[in-house]
Amino acid sequence: MSFVVPVGPQHPALEEPEHFRFTVEGEEIVDVDFRLGYMHRGIEKAFEEKSFPRALYLAERICGICSGIHSIACVEAVEELAGVEAPRRARFLRTVLAELERVHSHLLWAGIAAHEIGFMTLFHLTWRDREHVLDVLEMLTGNRVNYAANKIGGVRFDVEPKHLGKISNVLDDLEEDALRYMDVFTSDRTITARCEGEGVLSKGEALRLATVGPTARASGVDEDMRRDDPFAAYGEIDVDVKTAEGGDVLANAEVRLSEILESINILRNAVEQLPEGPLSVDAPKKIPEGQATNRVEAPRGELLYHFKSDGGEKPSRGKVRTPTMANIPAIIEKLKGETIAEIPIVVASIDPCFCCTERVQIVDKNTGKTQTLTKKELREMREE
Repeated sequence: MSFVVPVGPQHPALEEPEHFRFTVEGEEIVDVDFRLGYMHRGIEKAFEEKSFPRALYLAERICGICSGIHSIACVEAVEELAGVEAPRRARFLRTVLAELERVHSHLLWAGIAAHEIGFMTLFHLTWRDREHVLDVLEMLTGNRVNYAANKIGGVRFDVEPKHLGKISNVLDDLEEDALRYMDVFTSDRTITARCEGEGVLSKGEALRLATVGPTARASGVDEDMRRDDPFAAYGEIDVDVKTAEGGDVLANAEVRLSEILESINILRNAVEQLPEGPLSVDAPKKIPEGQATNRVEAPRGELLYHFKSDGGEKPSRGKVRTPTMANIPAIIEKLKGETIAEIPIVVASIDPCFCCTERVQIVDKNTGKTQTLTKKELREMREE
């Protein structure tokens, strides 16, 4: 006999409100249904009410963990529309920002994974090291979350000689700690018992479901936008793409920890090769008519931005496809065959950000037809 077990929208294992419906037979999960929409903020619609420079600030607020890469994806799409290319130094600085953010995001994930399986000491250690990375970001940009580091045509921050010692010390210490975490994740019996063989996604399924980022690479999919479709300064810096074959939660940990070590190498190379030159160039206030699409490698995977301009100061359409949106089918596949007890760590294995994934579709319950509403109509519906 099967039963439906609802999890969410409020649940102690999920930091964000999302609703899962698990069909179970005994303890085994045989089917999964997933519902979005609890934190929809209408950001794509809000793009149309902002000027292109202000759209950057809105893009940064889609996700608090990877706000920098959202800004890079957004600004490079707008620069393509405007026919503007950021100076070479600015592109290297964007790479520095992106890799620092990748490190702190992966450390955050490692801590959450440890928390979900009850390994609180490891949680505190990884988040301690994450604080040092945030210190560097604050030193360079003035902020720890939303950096406001980019502008159309370049950047607003710089790596100065006085910063080099701090950056070098943090990277050296972090490299040593990341190697230790790699050893702990792959050898500790508590972790291997909860992660090895759990939430398996085969390479074939990862490809079929168009999975992205570390989730895909943990299943052996050798794909990374930094190498395959370079942005910022990645076309001038070698990126060693890290993959694993297991496709389980442990493989997800191995890939992310390996990527921390690779990010340290990229950061060292980017700082050493940092060219001289201006930080920005002038950009037009009015953006020519046209459309542009840009994709980047966020910490969670491929992030896509699309903008359309009618030749004015505001976008006529903005579209964002986040990595978690692409990986939701993978969550469902990974959960099938698992037990109820493994739900938190399997969901966490893709490093979901439901806040930046939110989508809402208005459907007439009588006819089944979808509707497009104006902001005024949405407000009236909310008041009703």
